[in-house]
Amino acid sequence: MAKKDAPPRWDRKMQQRLARGEAAALGELYDRFASLVHGLAHRVLGDERAADGVTREVFVHVWEHPEAYDPQQGPLRSWVAGLTHRLAVQRLRATETAALTQGAEGSTEELERKVRHASVAARADYIVQSMPTPLRAALELAYFQRRDYRQAAADLSITEDEARRRLRLGLQLLSTAHDTGAPGAPPGYGGAA
Repeated sequence: MAKKDAPPRWDRKMQQRLARGEAAALGELYDRFASLVHGLAHRVLGDERAADGVTREVFVHVWEHPEAYDPQQGPLRSWVAGLTHRLAVQRLRATETAALTQGAEGSTEELERKVRHASVAARADYIVQSMPTPLRAALELAYFQRRDYRQAAADLSITEDEARRRLRLGLQLLSTAHDTGAPGAPPGYGGAA
């Protein structure tokens, strides 16, 4: 199984392989990022079939336009997440707008509120998936198992100061999910565009 955090060298090599038309490169990229792409799309759309469609669109776009990724702008993972977010929001807007024009209940303001909510949720998911394992482990203990920092420290076999630091940093990263263009969000991932 591939490492979760791809080094920049891997990102550049992957882009070069895709540009050469190596089908194996697309398969490797899919293996590495499919669950991320599908999860983000599902979080925005709330629909399995629609998330499957966005997942296909993302990988088709990457295959057809590998030059669109610029390694100088950040990791390939972030670029793929940003692309997923953009395509999922476009699909959500199109679906909801079509429903509104066909007489469904709601307004454009409600649609935009729904898009903003889905965007924040997707960014939060991305941030949690991307944060280092020690931070994520501390947050999972605090959130899912209702552990305080002392209990988390004991469970993780670390000092209480280290547990507090991990929880504080993890929560600070998570708080950026509401910010457009937040430091924890991938480039091009801010807002609901």
